[in-house]
Amino acid sequence: MDMTLKLHPVEAGQWHKLGAHYDGEGTNFALFSAHAERVELCLFDDTGTIETARIELPEFTNEVWHAYLPGIGPGQLYGYRVHGPYDPANGHRFNPNKLLLDPYAREILGDFQWSNAHFGYDLDSEEKDLSFNDLDSAPVTPKCRVVDTAINRQTNRFKGTAWPDAIVYETHVKGFTKLNPAIPEDLRGTFEGLGHKAAVDYVKSLGITSIELLPVHAFPDDSHLVDKGLKNYWGYNSIGFFAPASRYYGPKGLTGFRDMVRAFHDAGIEVILDVVYNHTAEGNELGPTLSLKGIDNFSYYRTLPDNHRYYINDTGTGNTVNTSHPRVLQMVMDSLRYWAEEMDVDGFRFDLGTILGREPEGFDQRGGFFDAVTQDPVLSKVKLIGEPWDIGPGGYQVGGFPPGWAEWNDKYRDSTRDYWLNGDNCAPDFAARLLGSGDIYDQRGRRPWASVNFITAHDGFTLNDLVSYDQKHNDANGEDNNDGHNDNRSHNYGHEGPTDDEGINALRERQKRNFLATLFFSHGTPMLLAGDEFGRSQMGNNNGYCQDSEISWLHWENLPATCEDLRAFTTRLITLRRDQPLLRRSSWRDGTIIDWYNLHGGAQRPEHWLDGNPLALKLRREDLEGTDGVWPEVMLMFNPVDEDIDFVMPKTGSGDWILELTTSDVERAGDTVSEAAPFHMQARSLALFRRR
Repeated sequence: MDMTLKLHPVEAGQWHKLGAHYDGEGTNFALFSAHAERVELCLFDDTGTIETARIELPEFTNEVWHAYLPGIGPGQLYGYRVHGPYDPANGHRFNPNKLLLDPYAREILGDFQWSNAHFGYDLDSEEKDLSFNDLDSAPVTPKCRVVDTAINRQTNRFKGTAWPDAIVYETHVKGFTKLNPAIPEDLRGTFEGLGHKAAVDYVKSLGITSIELLPVHAFPDDSHLVDKGLKNYWGYNSIGFFAPASRYYGPKGLTGFRDMVRAFHDAGIEVILDVVYNHTAEGNELGPTLSLKGIDNFSYYRTLPDNHRYYINDTGTGNTVNTSHPRVLQMVMDSLRYWAEEMDVDGFRFDLGTILGREPEGFDQRGGFFDAVTQDPVLSKVKLIGEPWDIGPGGYQVGGFPPGWAEWNDKYRDSTRDYWLNGDNCAPDFAARLLGSGDIYDQRGRRPWASVNFITAHDGFTLNDLVSYDQKHNDANGEDNNDGHNDNRSHNYGHEGPTDDEGINALRERQKRNFLATLFFSHGTPMLLAGDEFGRSQMGNNNGYCQDSEISWLHWENLPATCEDLRAFTTRLITLRRDQPLLRRSSWRDGTIIDWYNLHGGAQRPEHWLDGNPLALKLRREDLEGTDGVWPEVMLMFNPVDEDIDFVMPKTGSGDWILELTTSDVERAGDTVSEAAPFHMQARSLALFRRR
């Protein structure tokens, strides 16, 4: 050790406050590791390049190593070196030559400068990870920073939006702001840029209640992407569950995140974070040693029961976080509470959420994580959205999450895409999705809002590309177009990609309107992908995870007139949904009367469901009669076929109908249609009526 390292007074400190906690006079450091033999805290100068002190944590209590350092305060850069057995066959990968990130670090500064030093084993060895690598990784590794979490804290009095009223807008901090001319140039691509008045006002103008951000936890750019000149754009590769990604910092740094949240709250908009607790950036047994792998690999990750050298890979990323371990579960819960209480966010969307419900015997709706969240006085009250699948055995769990949770419903996505492609015999399933997927969610007191409905999301085609491409075009990703989904259920309507053909473009615009109208007129929680409201394109790329470029960023300038038309149409749909309870049902038992009709105005009998796809749906609630501005009865008509048809208005004795909206002609409204009279519908169109 360099004898110039400074000496610091060291006290025992506390074991139960994991991470680095400043109390106004000094900082308490605590790190869980059940199998370590000793732990060294490394302090660095302000540049992060010079190690100024190496301090052995003197106390080991309840499997937590801890110390208190008087005089050490906010701004101090640090990391850990953890000593113990290097025995991969038994799940242990300790290597004190690797500087490790604190799992509880509130800030992580700097980038990984990938090198052989990041690996616990010798990359040139024939034994691979069974060998040992003594290269020091400190010079090429980011550093943790002590933070005073009390700075700029304010009481969060924002009450949020009730689930039945929520409209989610999925976006990316950098992608939304990078090319936005209304945002100051120095703030584009940052938390502060997203919290800028121009950005917040735009989101509010759409009628959005909840903005959902792709991952903002600290994450590295994968070395294989860096080698190709690419980056991890989406961010689904966390390495710090408490630290915001510093790549999104503006002039105010960490404070900029809090200011962004407050700006949205002031506008009445919730902030939901997409979080990745299912795996980390450390990969499989051949991956780098950056944090958990070197702190206590056997505790933090799930390993194969009969060979602990290898990881259980239910995530498809190389490793799986072991939330069956109480300390690992505590880390996830502490992280969630930190973001909810300290950073004031309003909810979470859990990437590969099924992983969190896995116990050694498989997925369990009553698993430890779900039980912990359900009883937690803070987390049980925020919005919880699960991505209900992973690649492990029994990993598809749509409808399988416990009460209190909402779920991404990919059955809604697939069914709606099939329907507007006029797929064979798809009307029955589409009808179920349109009405909130009660066949999936009407159980255990769950509500229609549990189904998070989406046509598109960050992963896959944008709405524009869904109606413009038959095939994915991911060549820019450098994987020979082998990455990304092949089952897109898309159509180009006669030409692959952009075209000057007016007929094709008109049909594409109508199909966009059909998808959007279906989304906002469906029961459940609608989720809109940012940019779909004006027809954003990724030029056929359906897997922009590595495209931190104009392929993924939202373009705001020099857009065709159709973009503004579509944006106005989207806002109109959201307003209708907000104002009309029949379009945003909050309960399966609210007294709504549901009637389906066939083309001839008669009741839809079982034999009619497989006799073509055009449908008419009437919704009625008697308790809404006499309420100003509220419709007690609506009719929705759907024509997904490639020919015009006449729908006969059902004869129910309740009076005439008023056309409120049709996707075939956005200017057309106010027509009166009598009972038993035909209504002419253009090919591939939707119409909404209200009772006179």
